[in-house]
Amino acid sequence: MTDTPALPRPDAASGATTGDSLPGFLYALTAYLLWGFLPLYMKALAHVPPVEVIAHRVVWSLPIALAVLLWMGRTGDLRAALKSPRMLGMGALTAALISVNWGIYVWAIGSGHALDAALGYYINPLFSIFLGAVLLGEKMGRTQMAAIALAVVAVGILTWEAGRLPVVALGLTVTWGFYAYLKRRLPIGPNQGFTLEVLILLIPAVGYIGWLLAKGSGHFLEGVAWDNALLLGCGIVTAVPLMIYANGAKRLTLSTIAIMQYIAPTLIFLTAVFVFGEPFSGVKLVAFSLIWAALVIYSLPLLAGRLRTRG
Repeated sequence: MTDTPALPRPDAASGATTGDSLPGFLYALTAYLLWGFLPLYMKALAHVPPVEVIAHRVVWSLPIALAVLLWMGRTGDLRAALKSPRMLGMGALTAALISVNWGIYVWAIGSGHALDAALGYYINPLFSIFLGAVLLGEKMGRTQMAAIALAVVAVGILTWEAGRLPVVALGLTVTWGFYAYLKRRLPIGPNQGFTLEVLILLIPAVGYIGWLLAKGSGHFLEGVAWDNALLLGCGIVTAVPLMIYANGAKRLTLSTIAIMQYIAPTLIFLTAVFVFGEPFSGVKLVAFSLIWAALVIYSLPLLAGRLRTRG
């Protein structure tokens, strides 16, 4: 979480395939369903400050991530990364971006802005196309430009309604967009990269939790068993979907992943409206409809390409 990754570059060392497989589909579907229902978990932690939640996500993710690397026999990649100043520098950048992304997401869910979070994850793929054009010189097709234009109009409508930019949605989009961009340039697999990031974040996370315990103002080991369980579980809800997704992505084509990535924000949207009861005005309906139309336009060439390939 991201909680919901954009299109990753397949890991060359992971045995990525050129087609789709049923195990890959089931892995990816499981990950997206877990991310889609993650707001229910984070809502239960709404009374805990976001920084404290992030610290626990880092600390309790690390044992799971290390166990996965041991099982895969890929700890050598992590050791090599820890010895490389360039890799550590890039890892620090991605770790900082994912921390900010997590912080915005946790705050949004806890403070009644889950709809904004859904909007941010809907915009993600369109922003990735924009970044590719600006930073990598990739050419955009007419359908892609039309999709991005619709997204810009939708953001403009929401800005006009609220009298300010949709900061939560744009914050999630921008932090994840640059995270995904840098992550693709990190020359190690996704599991190794995630483990490197939480290792880099471990010292400040442990320090912050220790400082809260010393002050007596933290929510961990403070006598509320439910809080302890939820904070410990942050490692599972953070690391497990990412690891499952990484194993699914290498068994699927990018076009399949591109379509499937809408599952999570759709579930977040439905949860926000029908479970959390967040207000969904007519103006928001117009804006979201424009985003959905943009995603349809963006997806049509991908679907057409798949049909041509199978034909």
